[in-house]
Amino acid sequence: MLKAPEDQRKPISGSVKLINQDDKMSQREQEISEQLFHSKCESLGEQERNVARHLATRTHIARNTSQEFADQLTLGQRLADRVAAFGGSWTFIAMFGAMLFLWIVLNWFLLLKLNSTFDPYPYILLNLVLSMLAAIQAPVILMSQNRQAYRDRLDAEHDYEVNLKSELEIMTLHEKIDGLREQLISIQQEQLKLPGQLIDGLKNRQ
Repeated sequence: MLKAPEDQRKPISGSVKLINQDDKMSQREQEISEQLFHSKCESLGEQERNVARHLATRTHIARNTSQEFADQLTLGQRLADRVAAFGGSWTFIAMFGAMLFLWIVLNWFLLLKLNSTFDPYPYILLNLVLSMLAAIQAPVILMSQNRQAYRDRLDAEHDYEVNLKSELEIMTLHEKIDGLREQLISIQQEQLKLPGQLIDGLKNRQ
């Protein structure tokens, strides 16, 4: 009779164990959903299911959302954030004010010395440059703000999951403590009954 090689038989048992573990985890997750959320796991939201799964597996749910968000950024998104950060700084305001001052002084100097200038008053070319700069800078700032709003939403969702898991863990601990207290009370009551039973036994013997 031909026997299957040993390396072909081992993965079958390993896969069976994994399937059993997955079934146990899904069953535990279902029990937690019905016990704590008073609803089936399928009807819960994504965040609630995630919390129930972490409670079932006894794993931590906290993570570094800032690092995860930074790792997902593309080169263009990083550049937009840098441009938006520089455009909202005092350094940009000082440099921009200095450029405007030099532009006006240079035109005024050329007008006095050569009686001609490349951008006469009211500085139409300067207005065109400023309009182009504003047209480019505005969408870049909007992109950065939208991304910051998305990051804030991710942080809020993560905080909600962590707080919900902590609250459920505290509720579970309270239930366990209440159960232990009831057991202690029942044990004390049984112990208090023992002297009376001993006295009754002695009286019956006499």
